[in-house]
Order: sequence, then structure tokens, then C-alpha cells
Amino acid sequence: MLKPFKFSTALVGFALIAAGSAQAAELTKGNPEWKSAGPLAFGPKGLLFLGDSTGASIIAVDTGDTTPDTSGGALKVEGIDEKVAAVLGTTAKGIVIADLAVNPVSGKAYLTVARGKGPDATPVLVRIDRAGKPEVVALENVPFAKAPLPNPPSRDKAKAESITDLAFVDGRVFVAGLSNEEFASRLLSIPYPFSKSGDGTSVEIYHGAHGRFETGSPVRTFTHYKVKGESYLLAAYTCTPLVKLPVAQLKPGQHVKGTTIAELGNRNKPLDLIVYNKDGKDFLLLANSNRGVMKIQTDKVESQEGITSRISGTEGLPYQTIAELQGVTQLDELDKDHALILVQTSAGALNLETIALP
Repeated sequence: MLKPFKFSTALVGFALIAAGSAQAAELTKGNPEWKSAGPLAFGPKGLLFLGDSTGASIIAVDTGDTTPDTSGGALKVEGIDEKVAAVLGTTAKGIVIADLAVNPVSGKAYLTVARGKGPDATPVLVRIDRAGKPEVVALENVPFAKAPLPNPPSRDKAKAESITDLAFVDGRVFVAGLSNEEFASRLLSIPYPFSKSGDGTSVEIYHGAHGRFETGSPVRTFTHYKVKGESYLLAAYTCTPLVKLPVAQLKPGQHVKGTTIAELGNRNKPLDLIVYNKDGKDFLLLANSNRGVMKIQTDKVESQEGITSRISGTEGLPYQTIAELQGVTQLDELDKDHALILVQTSAGALNLETIALP
């Protein structure tokens, strides 16, 4: 049976015991010197991981947000960009929302936001309670730890993609992005509490739409998934291969060939990916730049034959496009039945909405 990774009660209990003492020993109060807004992901007990591409590092911050928020019902904020901009003393055109994550303990939403544009933009962390009120989370004199990325890209364009996505799984932070190595696309596995970051794993995939193996395109978004107790990362690339990567092979200095289990259409950039259970079956929900939101079946993740020759159109794992979900730019699981999405309306507004998982 295929199993998505979830914080079960027993696992959370164990994780809180382990991580609670680890956090106390690992984190020190100070200013993490966060330089760029990018991907974010939660660990246990309100621990938040921030990806800093400009600073070429992963920052762990203890948010202290460990109490369930009962201040509101279904979270919905129309014009979330305008409301966040107002808190920051600017306009919606003066900010970029980089990522969205839900704290699984409190149910509050967190956004990484760039105030300004380009390399001089200031990163800001914004928290939104269940009543829809945004507030800035100050990152001064906070408990934090930092892990530098080994061998980050040196070219300016590639620097922005040194971290494209991250996730906390079983005591490790997995980081996707580009490196300064010959095979640029890589995945890092960084144990937490942080120790010295080792070399990453270079990743090679077959891109069916291009008809070739590729090593220079980074993972855009990924999620963790278990197949018969074995851990995998399911990773989506631009234009749009979906690839299965065994976690056991993601070791420092290794070169891994992923298995392309679906081609989901070219001229498209995957934006965000989650796994969920509906009526006893597991599905992936993938938001895309040009191909809408896809609900992807997972029952053949284990047996799906890898794509190893050029194709046109789509192939591999079956999916359906959710017609009613238009303009979704980010998503995260809110609870077992709902997701939280950032959605760009046809009128140009950016809303934060709660939806039932399809």
C-alpha cells in the first residue's frame, strides 16, 4: 500500500521529544541575517526552515507558534497582497509573495515576501492567523540556526535558483536547487540539528518532451512519499517531468538517475506540490503556471515504467485537471480535508483561500 508522509500522533510525539531537546541545544538567539525571500517549510513544534538563495543557506527559526489557532473558521483573505503590502507600508506592486506554508501545529499561514524588486529586495516573514489578520514576524533576537550550502552557484542567474524548494522529512532538511558543480541540478540532505553540510547529490533525469537526459535543470517543487515503507521524493521539473527519486540513494557526493514516471506537458512550470488522501486513496495535487491544477493518481507510482524515449503530449501516471481551480500559484495542506491556496484572479487580485481537497 502506498503511504504519504504525515505527522501521526505517535510520530509527532517522538519528534517533539527529540526535536524539543535538540532545538534547545541547537538554536541560539540572535539575528539570522536572512537575505532573500524564498521557499519555506515547517518541522515539528513550530520550527520553520527558510531557504535563503542569496545567502546560500538554510535558516531554522523557532517561531514559538505552538498553540492551535481557533480565532476563525475557513481562512479566506481577499486581496492578500494588498493587505500584506499595507502592513509593510507599501503597495501590492511593491512586493512579491515567494512561498506559502501552513504551520501544522497552529493552523496559521506563513508567507515569505520580498519587499521591493530585484537583488536589493528585503525579505519579510508574514504570519496570517485564522481570522485573516496578517502580521510581520520579527527575525531579530530570535532562536535560530543556520546551515550554509556547499558549493553554491557563482553565476548571478543561477544564484537565484540555488534553492528552489525544501522539505523537512524524518529529521532531515531536503533542499532542491542548483550548484556550481558539473552536474548542476542537485538535492541536499541536511540533518537537523544542523552540522556541517556535506556535498549534495547530483540528479540526472530523462526529459521525455526534450528527448534527452538532463542534469542542469533544477527540481521546481517536490514532496515526500512512501512506497511499501520506502521513502521517495516525487519531484516536478519545468516542462513538466514528474520524477521518482529514492531517498536511500540521496547520499553526499553521489550521482542519481531519477525515474520519470510522468510527462505532464511542455511549455509549463510546476509551482507547488502536495500529497493527500481522499476516500482511502492517495493523490498528488500539482499547481502549474500554464496547465492548471492537476490531481494525479498514485496507485502506480511503484509499478510505473520509466519514460526513456521522446514523447509528444503527456504520458505516465494518469491525472485530471481541476477545472474550477484557476490561477493557483501556491498551495499547502491545511488539514486532512482542506488545502490553503494563493490564487490570482482574472481581475488581477491575489487571494488566500481555503478549498476542499478534490
